[in-house]
Amino acid sequence: MPINIPDNLPAAETLKEEKIFCMTGTTASHQDIRPLRIAILNLMPKKIETETQILRLLSNTPIQVDIEFLQTASHVSKNTPLSHLNKFYTTFDSVKDQKFDGLIITGAPVEQMEYEEVDYWDELCRIMDWSLTNVFSTFHICWGAQAGLYYHYGVPKYQLKEKMFGIFPHKIELPYHPLIRGFDETFFVPHSRHTEVRREDIEKVKGLEILTSSPISGIHIVGDRSQRLFFVTGHSEYDRFTICDEYMRDVEKGLKINMPYNYFPYNDIGQPPHFNWRCHANMMFSNWINYCVYQETPYDLDKLTPVVIEK
Repeated sequence: MPINIPDNLPAAETLKEEKIFCMTGTTASHQDIRPLRIAILNLMPKKIETETQILRLLSNTPIQVDIEFLQTASHVSKNTPLSHLNKFYTTFDSVKDQKFDGLIITGAPVEQMEYEEVDYWDELCRIMDWSLTNVFSTFHICWGAQAGLYYHYGVPKYQLKEKMFGIFPHKIELPYHPLIRGFDETFFVPHSRHTEVRREDIEKVKGLEILTSSPISGIHIVGDRSQRLFFVTGHSEYDRFTICDEYMRDVEKGLKINMPYNYFPYNDIGQPPHFNWRCHANMMFSNWINYCVYQETPYDLDKLTPVVIEK
């Protein structure tokens, strides 16, 4: 089944060119099924780019998914046209009385700030608190993962000596967990961050378990033991050239930035990078949609039970 997205969303044309089956609200309204309701709180500055990346991955299942894009009301985006936000996005206050099968909280380029210094932190806390009662499963990405671990469990973040930047090998630590079912023993994930969470802090929390990690980039996927909250420190949704674009942007700004690890063949920026994380990105999102949401969420969302935070 396809993803159901708003009519005229810019991502639709890209997905159509890639032969990804999308459905607009007009068509979906004629189907007599109960699709999953997934909200995406998009905190990334280039929202249209992030929309396309995440929708591409959510589409790779046989399950119909209705998408609701959320933005924060307490922060004005400078990198996405206001017309786009007004047309395709809504705010938390508009959906706070609704219930969803899933919620995705994206990353954001604010990890070097203290959480409480982020202008939309209070609003994000309200959303994360709301997710415990109104969402069956929440999927946190990069800074969103660090923020979720901090808010729900008090797990701190630490400044890195240099940016964790590139494509890193990872290993499985909990091989029979449904989110990573079908993963190879070694798989690759993009990372782009200045901070980290640490194993010793997570292992102190009774309600958390580490699913995957990297000997270089550290903790990757953390889940709560009820399998309803997931915290993913990498950016598996990234396109082939996203890291390249970030690298060239920082170089042009004159920032101190190392060549992204294991990205350009022979560290030659003239050669296109190998897209060696796409398979596991698709598998992770498909597993989340299928095993962690569709197979477990109640048919009647009014029967949703709260997530219990076990510290």
